[in-house]
This record gives sequence, structure tokens and C-alpha cells, in this order.
Amino acid sequence: MKVAKFGGSSLADAEQIKKVSDIITSDTERKFIVVSAPGKRSDEDRKVTDLLIELGETYLEYGSAEETLQLVVERYRSIAEGLGLSNDIVTTIENDIRNRLAYNVSDSGRFMDQMKAAGEDNNAKVIARYLQSIGFVAEYVNPRDAGLLVSDTPGNAQILDEAYDHLYSLRERDGISIIPGFFGYSKEGGLVTFPRGGSDITGSIVAAGVQASLYENFTDVDSVFAANPTVVDHPCSIKRMTFREMRELSYAGFGVFHDEALIPAFKSNIPVCVKNTNNPSADGTMIINEREYAMNPVIGIAADKGFSTIYVRKYLMNREVGFGRRLLGILEDEGISYEHIPSGIDDTSVIVEKDQLNPEKEERILHRIKNELNADDVYFEKDFAMIMLVGEGMHETVGIAARATKAMSEQGVNIEMINQGSSEVSLAFGIHDEDVDKAIRGLYEEFFSTKEVLQ
Repeated sequence: MKVAKFGGSSLADAEQIKKVSDIITSDTERKFIVVSAPGKRSDEDRKVTDLLIELGETYLEYGSAEETLQLVVERYRSIAEGLGLSNDIVTTIENDIRNRLAYNVSDSGRFMDQMKAAGEDNNAKVIARYLQSIGFVAEYVNPRDAGLLVSDTPGNAQILDEAYDHLYSLRERDGISIIPGFFGYSKEGGLVTFPRGGSDITGSIVAAGVQASLYENFTDVDSVFAANPTVVDHPCSIKRMTFREMRELSYAGFGVFHDEALIPAFKSNIPVCVKNTNNPSADGTMIINEREYAMNPVIGIAADKGFSTIYVRKYLMNREVGFGRRLLGILEDEGISYEHIPSGIDDTSVIVEKDQLNPEKEERILHRIKNELNADDVYFEKDFAMIMLVGEGMHETVGIAARATKAMSEQGVNIEMINQGSSEVSLAFGIHDEDVDKAIRGLYEEFFSTKEVLQ
């Protein structure tokens, strides 16, 4: 049995849903289908989820949002008409959204979870109805009925272990099960959404629960590429990669998956295949636990902007027991997580995502570090990016860092920080935001220009 997840671009309109239905019905092993909300039909268009967020926020502020509600309803009406479905499915969807608006607004987080989840939930109903209309046995399955139990943390749900036992019973269902992504239910019965990349998380969870032979993740590209195709012309496609490699690349801004999305499949040793809805015959990229190593030790290059560095200098810092703990304790008090901590004898740098900061927090942090830790100097540096080289073969290859620094030097890129993870699967460089594209092109030329890549 296979689990197939289809993203928003694959389900943006009726024609895309017809393509998806052909893919689903072309393989009898595709019994469990996880769907996102309809995505953009063009660059100027808006995702249904974005419309629902606007709908919820407008309702919270004004107690009414009829205009935005009708935009959502009309989007589904267009899809239903294009699929030849009767208007009763549109009525069902409109009633569902109005019922969500009637939810208790005293807890805005829970209210917004209700609203955001409407995109996936109603799209699953539409797709199940369409498959039925063309003669297939298909059923919409609500995550509550599937037993997809999660922690009661709005916007940041985590799967509960007992959910996997409940999900296994889905194997007993006949036909095709259409499951909305992005949300589950707490033990108390409340709807709770997953964080960013939520539908991918649902797909991975369902694959682990039903013990699928394969988790197929359909998107709008033929495969995962070794570098961002908007920066590098026609980058190499990656045929096979490991979960660790995918997670490192995702963490560093790779746009295919959120870095936590594949963990359930990884733990259950279920292979994942990234495929293209618009070209389903393409092989795609297989993501597996282990792979053979090829001539190229680096499998991919990723970059993410938006970091700040807290620079701290204190003479004989290295001899002061507990200095690092107290430094991180100050950040913990401000609710800030860190990414990297490169250190010297008398100085250390803490790299954090700048979205966690604001001027007031920065001032408090500088004041506390200066006064509580008696630092000789402390300041923020902003507008940093992290460039990540990733590959399981890197730890067996001499000279990767030398080649990388030479490549960036030739591009005129100044390196502010180098950090190699203990796993030796990744090598990170801190540079200024403005140099990201130059750095990616230089690194790609160094490690991939010969195209002698056998993933």
C-alpha cells in the first residue's frame, strides 16, 4: 500500500485535480491520499489558505467578513463546476466555513486553527466526491475518525504515539481514502494544526501509521535539485538521497520539505519519493535511510537568509565555568532559540533567526550580557545568511572545506563563520545576505560543474 500526498499547486483548480485523479487511479496500491488546500493558479493568484487566514483575522477584528468568505466559496464553486459536480458540495463547504466562524473567538489561536484547516478539509471532500462521480470507490476520511491524535498546542501540534495504532486500522477500509492534511485532533476533541509544512507532516504520519511500502510526495518539479534552480541554471537532479541529507538541506532553507516533515517516515524506515504531478512518469527523487556513495561527496547546496549574530567578547572566557550556560539562559528567558555557537578562547558568537528579535529584546539582551556576565564587549551584527553544503560522503573526503572557501573567495564572498556539525553530513558557512547568490553559484561550479554525479 502506498500513501500519496498532493500539494497545493497540484490541486489549484479542476484541471489539476483531474490530473491528480488520473495519477491516483492509475495505481491500485495508492490507497491513502493526503491533500493540501488549493494553491495558486498563477503568480498573481492567492492560495486558499491565505484567503482563510484573511477571513479569520477580519472576522476577529470586525465580527464579519462576508466578502472574503464569498471569495473562498467562489474558489470552491469554480473547482466543483470544472469537475462537473453538483452545487450541493459547494453548499456543504459554505455551511462548514460558516460553522467555523461561529466557533468561540475568545481563544484566537484555536479559532484560527479552525479557519486555516478549512482549506485542506473541504478540498478532501471535493476530491473524494469527484472520484466517486467517475466510478471509483473513494471516501473522505476526517482525521478525527482516523484517530490522528495530536498534542493540544494550537499551530504547533505534535503527533501522539497512540495515533499510529489508530491509523493502522485504515488498512481495513475499502477503496481510496482521501485524508485532509495539516491538522489532527487533541484527546479532548479539539482541532489542532501542525506547524509549517503541515500537509507533508500528515502524509508522513499516515505512511508510518498504515506501514506503507512507499510515501509519494507529489509537487510541481521532476525531482529535488542540487541547488536552487532560480539561482543556478539547470542544476543537477538528485536521484537518491538519505533522510539525514534531506533534513539538513531542509533546515538550511531547501524548499522541498519542512525539516521536521519526514521524521515519522524516517523512524518507520519508509522510503519517500518526490514526484511531479505534471510529469508523473519522471523517476523523481528517492529519499531513503542509506545510500551508496558516489564520486561527488556533496549532494546539495542550500541557503537561508535572515540571521543575526550576537558577538560576545570576554578575556579568559574559556576558563569561566558556566559562562555558556548563563549566556544561553539569557536567550532562553527571552524565548529565543539559537542555530550555531562558534567560539574562540575569549569570544563567542550566537547565531539566531532575526525574526525572533525586536529592538526591545535586543536592548535587554545586550544589557544583561554586559552586566550579568561582565562581558568586555557585546553587540549584534545583522543581515547574515547560512550556506550549507550537505552530503553523507563528506566525512570520508579530504579538502571539502578548502575547496568551498576557495570557491567563495573567487566569487569575492567574505566568510564570517564556518561550522561543521558533529554528524559531518553538513558544513555551514555564515556570510552576508547580499552574497548568497554568488556563493551558491561558486560552490555549484566547484562541486557539480563536471556533472559527474551519481546519486
